[in-house]
Amino acid sequence: MPRSGQGKVYGLISRRRFQQMDVLEGLNLLTTISGKRNKLRVYYLSWLRNKILHNDPEVEKKQGWTTVGDMEGCVHYRVVKYERIKFLVIALKNSVEVYAWAPKPYHKFMAFKSFADLPHRPLLVELTVEEGQRLKVIYGSCAGFHAIDVDSGNNYDIYIPVHIQTHITPHAIIFLPHTEGVEMLLCYEDEGVYVNTYGRIIKDVVLQWGEMPTSVAYICSNQIMGWGEKAIEIRSVETGHLDGVFMHKRAQRLKFLCERNDKVFFASVRSGGSSQVYFMTLNRNCIMNW
Repeated sequence: MPRSGQGKVYGLISRRRFQQMDVLEGLNLLTTISGKRNKLRVYYLSWLRNKILHNDPEVEKKQGWTTVGDMEGCVHYRVVKYERIKFLVIALKNSVEVYAWAPKPYHKFMAFKSFADLPHRPLLVELTVEEGQRLKVIYGSCAGFHAIDVDSGNNYDIYIPVHIQTHITPHAIIFLPHTEGVEMLLCYEDEGVYVNTYGRIIKDVVLQWGEMPTSVAYICSNQIMGWGEKAIEIRSVETGHLDGVFMHKRAQRLKFLCERNDKVFFASVRSGGSSQVYFMTLNRNCIMNW
């Protein structure tokens, strides 16, 4: 759907289920986890654009997508930029793969590191460059949060919520601004804790959501949003204090999609039914309109 004009919706890819996607304009790519086997497939933006405009016969002749590696069962991925390098870190059923972008003539993501036989199954994954030097993979599991030193391959626990006896649901790994990739907010269940990449608690504060969120995301106003069935909460990423709340007219499960310019997009989560896409507009005072 274009952001201007009459709001016409264009069908680009049909009969394929998408679990996650991100637009990388500088690389001309749309990265996705999609299909029945949850492969990591990338589409070329020029090819998708031409399906709307039909103004480039040369693009129309080319295949519009390719897969990254031969991986199946992808669970989650993140694209992380460090200086001029773009890394793609991928969580699979029992392993984490790290790819790096190779520019022309290759123009594709190429395998960089692989970490198999992990003690915990990764459900959520992130990558950081500590103090501009050390690459570390941070991942969340049903037991807690863990780290992998990319150079040595050492795996260790960062935070295990021992006060919860059952499996947890990790929501987000958010690196705090101006901490050189060392300090982060880990969100799980209806809580959040502030720790560093060495597993030390850095703030004697526990973020407490008003209800269990189905989705949590960091937005550029230095805030985090949590989508619950009854309301959307907006909190300070530094303190966890509540900055705003928007009540739903009816209970519904919502999932964060992306942030684009001054808008945050999210969708309703319905099993077996059609989803609806919503957006909220951020203004300069960080107050949102929905």
